[in-house]
Amino acid sequence: MEKKNIDWGSLGFGYIKTDYRYISEYKNGSWDEGTLSTDDTVRINECAGVLQYAQTVFEGLKAYTTEDGRIVTFRPDLNGERLKSSAERLEMPVFPVDRFIDAVVETVKANQAFVPPFGSGASLYIRPYMFGTNPVIGVKPADEYQFRILTTPVGPYFKGGAKPITIRVSDFDRAAPHGTGHIKAGLNYAMSLHAIVDAHKQGFDENMYLDAATRTKVEETGGANFLFVTKDNKVVTPKSDSILPSITRRSLIYVAKEYLGLEAEEREIPFEEVKEFAECGLCGTAAVISPVGKIVDHGKEICFPSGMEKMGPVTQKLYDTLTGIQSGKIEAPKGWIKEIC
Repeated sequence: MEKKNIDWGSLGFGYIKTDYRYISEYKNGSWDEGTLSTDDTVRINECAGVLQYAQTVFEGLKAYTTEDGRIVTFRPDLNGERLKSSAERLEMPVFPVDRFIDAVVETVKANQAFVPPFGSGASLYIRPYMFGTNPVIGVKPADEYQFRILTTPVGPYFKGGAKPITIRVSDFDRAAPHGTGHIKAGLNYAMSLHAIVDAHKQGFDENMYLDAATRTKVEETGGANFLFVTKDNKVVTPKSDSILPSITRRSLIYVAKEYLGLEAEEREIPFEEVKEFAECGLCGTAAVISPVGKIVDHGKEICFPSGMEKMGPVTQKLYDTLTGIQSGKIEAPKGWIKEIC
């Protein structure tokens, strides 16, 4: 299929309408067979459950063109499993994981003209999401839902390379113990908007949230997990029931152990320990790893030895290896790459 006439190298990280999106409706206790549509509008009742009580969950993954010209996506089964967990927590019907994977493949295949070519630095972002559609005025789950997938070509998250960012320790809490911090629900991101806008006004790129119960342990940012490297090159990520189980983080831990031969562990990280680390990064689908050069705790600066000019050496190896796996340059572990066409 001939590619769209797009300046792939100039793409930012934003929305561009593609030709097709996937839609499946849940009514009378079951999902319909689903279909592709060229209509990018969503029509719901003014009293829909999603509008009244924020009953919505979503996912994010990407499709890539490999060096040998294939179009692939990365670990979509884990996105399907996470969407299942999110739906169950908000009393929404589960969209089966096998159907989720099939819908991702079908949607990307229909929009393959929008998948950026290899070497462009761009990819096709895939956004599956689900929401309550029927009128709900009392506080209860909706009875009807839509599951949809939209796609949009996006450029690299960082133009001109990933320069280390500066973040602050936030006075706000991201998620309560036993709350919804471990699922990918729209409501979690809505509550983080004020904090991130305020951080930007104060000259910071992101927020570091500490655990809400004791405010002594590192959790995550508004949209990414933390990854630290010790001075003896051990990779460490925070463990908490209140943070999102990041697919990128899970993959980086595996890469650290199995590809780079490094020690890696997931454990509770006291904030007091942060100043002892050599490198810090934020990991997620959009950027893979965003290097952090400095953390500011109410005026007190923690500056990492890796500096403010580039990624630290271990973080760079992790980034290069995982993106190499995603693009087909490096052989992937079994089951990590789903070939689309």
